Amino acid sequence: MRRPTLMAICAVALICPSLTMAQTAAADPANRARYAEANRRLGPPAAGEARVVFMGNSITEAWAPHFAALFPDKPYVGRGISGQTTAQMLGRFADDVIALSPRAVVILGGTNDIAGNGGPVSIETTQNNLAAMADSARAHGIRVVLCAVLPVYDYPWRRGLEPAPKIVALNTWLRNYAASHDAVFVDLHTPLADERQGLPLKYAADGVHPNLDGYKVMSPLVEAGIRAALVGR
Repeated sequence: MRRPTLMAICAVALICPSLTMAQTAAADPANRARYAEANRRLGPPAAGEARVVFMGNSITEAWAPHFAALFPDKPYVGRGISGQTTAQMLGRFADDVIALSPRAVVILGGTNDIAGNGGPVSIETTQNNLAAMADSARAHGIRVVLCAVLPVYDYPWRRGLEPAPKIVALNTWLRNYAASHDAVFVDLHTPLADERQGLPLKYAADGVHPNLDGYKVMSPLVEAGIRAALVGR
């Protein structure tokens, strides 16, 4: 039997990590493993704790490090993963929301569906995914706060999709769904949108991801939504 050459060994060493990452993504498309250890460490809520989980994508992921300053002394938990679609969020909802036994969940998702991060997605599919998350939460006694998708005029990584009117249409559906399904709707779009129905430079350098000033606009609106949801519990 021929022994592998040094070049062949090096080639395998270089290829294997890529294969491993690809295999991991295929086995865990929703990235349920991302917060598995953090969820284990978090444990159940303390007696009387009004835990709230924020479920979302990169916008939520980048928001979470500011929770201590923006929501002082609040037991709020960030569970955002960059790039995720609503299908991926739904795929990990049981692990990253239901299992944490919060009193309320803040759901902010849909922009990556419109951006086509996982391929073309119909607005009906996005709506069904968001509704499934809300239905699952309510079935477990968790109050639901549905956030409007933030304004976007154009995605810098996938230009020309004209997302602004699609986002407006999805937000109209979110508002109507919340009104008829015992959920609270928080309009994050109107106070952030410019005349093009986009996110202006003062709130987002790339027109998609809020900076701290953007989060400072969003946070009191969501806090009011959480209070309304918990009062209705």
